[in-house]
Amino acid sequence: MARLSVVIITKNEAANIGDCIKSVSWADEIIVVDSGSADDTVSIAIGLGAQVYEHADWPGFGPQKNRALGYATGHWVFSIDADERVMPELRGEMEQAMREAQADGYYCPRLSQFCGKFIHHSGWYPDYVLRLFKRGAGRFSDSLVHESLLLTGRTAKLTSPLLHYSYLTLDDVERKVAHYSTAAAEQMFQSGKRSSLMSALLSGGWAFLRTYVMRLGVLDGSAGWNIARMNARTTYLKYRKLAALQQSA
Repeated sequence: MARLSVVIITKNEAANIGDCIKSVSWADEIIVVDSGSADDTVSIAIGLGAQVYEHADWPGFGPQKNRALGYATGHWVFSIDADERVMPELRGEMEQAMREAQADGYYCPRLSQFCGKFIHHSGWYPDYVLRLFKRGAGRFSDSLVHESLLLTGRTAKLTSPLLHYSYLTLDDVERKVAHYSTAAAEQMFQSGKRSSLMSALLSGGWAFLRTYVMRLGVLDGSAGWNIARMNARTTYLKYRKLAALQQSA
């Protein structure tokens, strides 16, 4: 069996990192790149046998994941976030994929939870993410947020879901709305995009309709309604923060 490196980036993930590492404890090496956690993230990861590398600065999601990738030595790499878990069924598929090596990278369908409920609509499932790949065949984009894996070669899809405990509480929702809207605004500003109050209102409204109606969020009940509202607020704030960056430039 070819060696597998698991890479994880963290900051203040003490509530998640233990279960995440345990779900991939069968890998040949687990690499954690931490960006200045003030909680027990680092000590928990070390205690579970991970190789931990600390970098105080924050270059963005893509560059930070490339840092983690740079420490990997396995033939294959699996990129996982601290709030994700690999179940036994997915492990079996991954091991078979690495053994047969019929592709250079593999997508996993990601099943995400929102405040206690796994979401099967709202554009959230199947949320295919490219995570398992041959080490020399891929690297991450330089995006500050919503980074992607840039792969050279053939891809295929696995069928067992990667579990994603993304929004456990309403506090998580508020924190991530603020974080992602800020990061997205900064990325848009760097790329030369412009914004106005009208574009913020229209884009936020469209985000709600797309999630709740076109992507069948209505079938997810109250969770679907709240996800649509969250997407609308994140989009609206993204454009308003972009406008603020324009004014201060």
